[in-house]
Amino acid sequence: MSKLRFSLNRQGEQSLSEQVRSSIADAIRQGHLYEGARLPSWRDLATQLGVSRGTIKTAYDRLSDDHLVISKGAAGTFVSSVLPAAPKVVAEASRLPLPDLYQDLESAPKLFQVGVPAQDGFPFKQWSRIMLRGSRQAVAESLRYPDPRGEQILRKEIAAYLAVARGLLCSADQIIITNGYAGALGLALHLLRPGSQRVWVEDPCYPLNRHALSLAGFTSVPVPVDDQGICVEQGIALAADARLAIVTPSQQAPLGMQLSLARRQALLAWAQENDSWVIEDDYLSELQLSGQAAPALASLDHDERVIHMGTFSKTISPRLRLGFMVVPARLSERAGDTAAALSPASALPSQLAVAEFLRDGHYLRHIRRMKRLYIQRRNALLALMDSTASVNHMAGLSLLLALADDTDDVGIAEAAAAFNLAPAPLSPWYATQANARKGLLLGVTNLSSPALEEGYPPLAALVARHR
Repeated sequence: MSKLRFSLNRQGEQSLSEQVRSSIADAIRQGHLYEGARLPSWRDLATQLGVSRGTIKTAYDRLSDDHLVISKGAAGTFVSSVLPAAPKVVAEASRLPLPDLYQDLESAPKLFQVGVPAQDGFPFKQWSRIMLRGSRQAVAESLRYPDPRGEQILRKEIAAYLAVARGLLCSADQIIITNGYAGALGLALHLLRPGSQRVWVEDPCYPLNRHALSLAGFTSVPVPVDDQGICVEQGIALAADARLAIVTPSQQAPLGMQLSLARRQALLAWAQENDSWVIEDDYLSELQLSGQAAPALASLDHDERVIHMGTFSKTISPRLRLGFMVVPARLSERAGDTAAALSPASALPSQLAVAEFLRDGHYLRHIRRMKRLYIQRRNALLALMDSTASVNHMAGLSLLLALADDTDDVGIAEAAAAFNLAPAPLSPWYATQANARKGLLLGVTNLSSPALEEGYPPLAALVARHR
């Protein structure tokens, strides 16, 4: 009821009950009161408005006559589940559009959608039990403000995991739990406060990196990538004064190549010599489907110039919104202060659940199962594809279907939506469309056999028509 605005005119011609009825009806029709919302009791609303209970009862009865509310006796009065259609303009104005990169986030993952783990491969029953224990433990905790850096038990488990899986030795005090990757990036930009306004980004790269930098007042400098990753020499030529670089060394997003050892060393040397920082987005390091994962870039950083970032979005669930960043020891205290002031760690039950999932070995076992499943699904997709299709097998958890430079990859993706398919066009990942390669990223994570056999032919036909 917080969005209702009652302005009762006690001297007007319209009765008080009709004024109450009209205010509630308008709120329902405009979408401010959602279907199933419980209205205040007669007594509570009468007390709030300073009118009699009979006035409120009359208003509620008239709303019921108009089929806008349903009375359920002692349980209360609720907004009806069958409502008149809300005005289209109001409905659209009440929601801000999401960036194009987010493909229908409020629905179940579609065929070929990127960025979401397999829905049929996750141990939901086991996870539910773990989450229940985490929730009970959180309730049993003393009533105190939690550590804004994140629960120590989770930070210790992440430190242990990174030492084994990523060759990165750090203490729990160097780890900050964040609200996903976006939360980590926002904290890092506040923490580092790079002197130059120019920041290296890979070209192509995750589009929201450029958007986040723009919102924070920085200028993205797109640096080309090749089969060895970001071209450090070209970055220096384009912006030698940059004080920050954002890179995906493990699997370049979205093309999938690893940053070579020579390029890693060159990047770290540039950071040291230039008094610059490097943000390492450890994108999909756990889920290498081809070859071996290289150690984290931060494991080679002897000069404390790298901030390492990871999430559990692609391995457990994006709904967790749970990530982390590892800062150099000399930044630990300031990083904790920044987190406390701007973005404290996410919900306690989720942190405790992930800590148990890591501690008891469930996470590593889950990763191994997922890798086997994704390899099977990638191979199944390859078996269906035309032998003339130009495919890059190394695009992370996607196959990259390369298209001719004059192909409208965005148009193909939009047309595919009519078939409930969600391939991601490659060109929007590039900062400069004149230099953009064209292609489709075909996510393999949710390609069950029946769905793939039904969904691939329409996509293949769309691609053929656009060639």
